[in-house]
Amino acid sequence: MTELQTDLSNLTALARQLRLDVLDATTQVASGHVSSSYSCVEIMTALYFGGILRYRPSEPDWPERDRFILSKGHAAPVFYAVLARAGYFGLDELEGLRMVNRKAEGHPVEKKLPGIETTSGSLGKGISVGLGHVLGGRLNNLDYRIYVLLGDGECQEGQIWESAMAASHFRAGNLVAIVDYNKYQESGPVSREVALEPFVQKWQSFGWYVEEVDGHDIGALTEALTSVSQPLTHPLTRVTHQISRVKHGVRQSGQPSVILAHTVKGKGVSFVESDYHWHGKALSPDQARQAREEITCRR
Repeated sequence: MTELQTDLSNLTALARQLRLDVLDATTQVASGHVSSSYSCVEIMTALYFGGILRYRPSEPDWPERDRFILSKGHAAPVFYAVLARAGYFGLDELEGLRMVNRKAEGHPVEKKLPGIETTSGSLGKGISVGLGHVLGGRLNNLDYRIYVLLGDGECQEGQIWESAMAASHFRAGNLVAIVDYNKYQESGPVSREVALEPFVQKWQSFGWYVEEVDGHDIGALTEALTSVSQPLTHPLTRVTHQISRVKHGVRQSGQPSVILAHTVKGKGVSFVESDYHWHGKALSPDQARQAREEITCRR
């Protein structure tokens, strides 16, 4: 087995554990966004454990750290699980999800727990916050990168496109947006509520470089994230997943990048997958037992 295969095997196992962490935390409190967390598990795994983000759990305010902004703040359960597994705080914090006088609130709140860069509740502001970090870094001569995770329903917000236009104008080349494109929002299919297509061309027309990727293929995700994170003078060193990843055009210097990660809402649990009725709904204890069996057995 090659080193890359070993790494991918370990990351896949970690993604499975993160799903179990989310399941335990949300079932215990009978609340939380399980399906919205499950669609972005592999994205979060690639970012935090695939060698993409530069961070120091023991020094969460390290000035040169990369910034991660969870714009789709309702996916807080998986964010907390990732931060705990990365060493920012103990797993016991997950037991306090959505509980009064505990720190793991329904949406992440800045300064409540280490590793949270911004408070997110009202959707649509992630790129704006990310661009603020870009401009702040320039003023302070800091060369960090900023990653913003968006929901697809969130991309119906006007602020997304205002900030996308501004990011292109200010040549925010160290800004990367990732869209968790699971095709559903709280009220139904995105295509029925307010369609986003032609999604690639929209981002391109706002001056962004665009890639599409299978959002559950950790190898393809890490390749795409590595590619858009590197200075243009550095060659891509990984073997490209030709089927799982599509590049649109050629990235230019100073151009912000967006990765459209095609995902499945509720990925990992058959009776939750692609069913928007599970948005914001926790599983019952009996359903959780069935889900645990599916997650544990699936390879």
